[in-house]
Amino acid sequence: MYPKTREIITKKRLEQVYPGVTLGFLTQEAEAFYAMGKAAVLPFEEQMTMDKRFDVASLTKVVCTTTVLLRLWEQGEISWDEPLQRYLPEFADERVTLRHLLTHTSALRTWIPNRDQLNGVELRQAYLKMHAEADLGETVLYTDAGTILLGFMLEALYQQDVITVFQEQVLDPLGMYHSGFLPELSERKEIVPTEKTSTGVLRGVTHDPKARVLGPHAGNAGLFSDLGDLARFSRMYLQHGVSASGEQFLQEATIAELPQDQTPLKNGNRSLGWDLRPGKSDCPALFHTGYTGTFLLLDVAAQEAMIFLSNRLHPTDEREAYLKERDEIIACYQNEWGVKS
Repeated sequence: MYPKTREIITKKRLEQVYPGVTLGFLTQEAEAFYAMGKAAVLPFEEQMTMDKRFDVASLTKVVCTTTVLLRLWEQGEISWDEPLQRYLPEFADERVTLRHLLTHTSALRTWIPNRDQLNGVELRQAYLKMHAEADLGETVLYTDAGTILLGFMLEALYQQDVITVFQEQVLDPLGMYHSGFLPELSERKEIVPTEKTSTGVLRGVTHDPKARVLGPHAGNAGLFSDLGDLARFSRMYLQHGVSASGEQFLQEATIAELPQDQTPLKNGNRSLGWDLRPGKSDCPALFHTGYTGTFLLLDVAAQEAMIFLSNRLHPTDEREAYLKERDEIIACYQNEWGVKS
């Protein structure tokens, strides 16, 4: 499937944009999965295989945090336009709503002095003290703060660590048994490494520094997953909320609302948790990336999806160069796919 897209992905691998990739294409009738290149180049080379797990970074936001919130909203437990403070009284700013946080329109002042020197308790307190700037609700500015705070909210509602909430409310019900958080040492050899640091290559250790410090309390990153599990998640969306087991995991009406601009002024091209990209029809596709070199692109209306998992951080972070190459891959896929310009 999609030979031109696979060709450009292979070309960029040979140009060392990333050592390796696992890749999936889903349509209504079929699916195809591929593994290319190397899973690791340091301390020694390893071949990429389709069962390798990745630190999927900010895909955690849509796979886990957003999904739990959508289910709570369906149950009438939360409202998008209620202040976060209603559900998390410790949070300082009574103006900031769940919608603001999910659409990245919260205008929070996210700079934290000496952030990398703080422990988990101190970092949590710093987030709880944040206040919004004057352009609250007006401007989209992508930040981790929203899902970090929403993770704290979920802990308050469920009275559990947020990664336990994710496991029980999303991963287990969807049969995503190769996905999880804080891998044991024995699991790490099956996980694709990320960046080389002063203490060695990160492998099975969360790359995002905030999520690494917050540990079991992080709602912004920290999920480790593989191609098969993310295909299960994506297929649930394409099947209008029906999981592989036949359960109506998310309501069809909920899935139908997501490819719409959910920002307060309806001008930010963001949905709840998701970015919006041009789709095959007039209906936008759902899109999200992960810093480590991952992305999901789901067109529910066209019943098509692309899953891209790379180790572009391994062994060094060349972010600006990668972003240009990633956008070329997406453009090629959408071209081959027949997206309206």
